[in-house]
Amino acid sequence: MITGGGAGIGRTYAHRFADEGARVVIADVDGAAGERVVKELEAKGGQGLALMMDVTDAPAVEAMAAAAVARFGGIDILVNNAAIHHHHAQPPFTIEALARWRAVMDVNVIGPYICSVACRAAMAGRGGGAIINHSSMAAYSGGNAYSVSKLALNALTVGLAAEFAPDGIRVNGIAPSLIDSEASLDWMNDPVRKGVEDEIVGGQLIKRLGRMEDVANMALFLCSEDASFITGQTILVDGGFTKKAF
Repeated sequence: MITGGGAGIGRTYAHRFADEGARVVIADVDGAAGERVVKELEAKGGQGLALMMDVTDAPAVEAMAAAAVARFGGIDILVNNAAIHHHHAQPPFTIEALARWRAVMDVNVIGPYICSVACRAAMAGRGGGAIINHSSMAAYSGGNAYSVSKLALNALTVGLAAEFAPDGIRVNGIAPSLIDSEASLDWMNDPVRKGVEDEIVGGQLIKRLGRMEDVANMALFLCSEDASFITGQTILVDGGFTKKAF
């Protein structure tokens, strides 16, 4: 199950897991985008289900989990990918509108909490599973509501890992740097952000823009048996930009 799976990194997650034989539920506020991704998966022999859903709507999320169980018999993996970032308008802490703060925190932190709780019973019923919370290296830079939300998500990852461990559910996070998703490329093309790619890539040890496949491959690893002894961690996938340990 992938929230925000209708485009960008979420779509890449969907294809990567489907390539390994997973049956994928795409939960997205854009129902048409979700349907398009399911058709892409089916065109190459995969199976999918698209559900239009807002991660902040608890009853809708519970219905999503029930629909996944009804269609595919259970839930093994949840990728909490849906997020909002307001790339083109990120004022400092003290002048960011309160309504924007609440919206970002609701989607980026409360949403993953709601989705994780809603999927817990279905995962436990199958002997366990894996949850991935899509964070960001912005969690370690501060500066706006998005950064704070991702740092809070990292803390949520630790808390959920501890609480869900008795059910055999591992919970980890992925914190990428700038990735070649549609949203990031659009952000970089803003004249205000001219040169941002060079600045970020220049600060990395690996001198290229991150690829969506880099993030999806890490997610696949963290959900596999190869990572069976890893939980409560947020893994930086940032080309070495964030060089200190946090």
